[in-house]
Amino acid sequence: MQKDSVFEEMKVSVPVKFATLWASLMFIIIYLDYFHLYMPNSLQDMLNGRVFVFDISQGFLIAAMFMVAPPAMMIFLSVALPAKLNRLANIIVASINIPLLLSNLAGEAWPHMVIGAVLQMIILGLILRYAWNWPRISA
Repeated sequence: MQKDSVFEEMKVSVPVKFATLWASLMFIIIYLDYFHLYMPNSLQDMLNGRVFVFDISQGFLIAAMFMVAPPAMMIFLSVALPAKLNRLANIIVASINIPLLLSNLAGEAWPHMVIGAVLQMIILGLILRYAWNWPRISA
């Protein structure tokens, strides 16, 4: 191996960056929910039909689905949508998810939840940055 060799830089398209960022976000969301099961009284509260201050109902579960469906769908949509619509969708969905995901810190926020929220905000910030600065070409 030569002493002055360097690693080849691989160009990754903006849509692929989006898809991997959305997938990373979904993993953090899922694991935070999973780790929540280990918090004291969490399982008992769920068995009693409550999550935080909310009764577990069809409405609650539908609202929860509407919260996680857009980031999950963005994994695919980020590589399937045309550039202009892709950029707009990423800006809108990331912007809406910032306050939604931060709302999970309401009440008793354990350190793992804060760390998860910080990671989520970094990922959403990167999505917004890549979308805002999407390279343009002259028409």
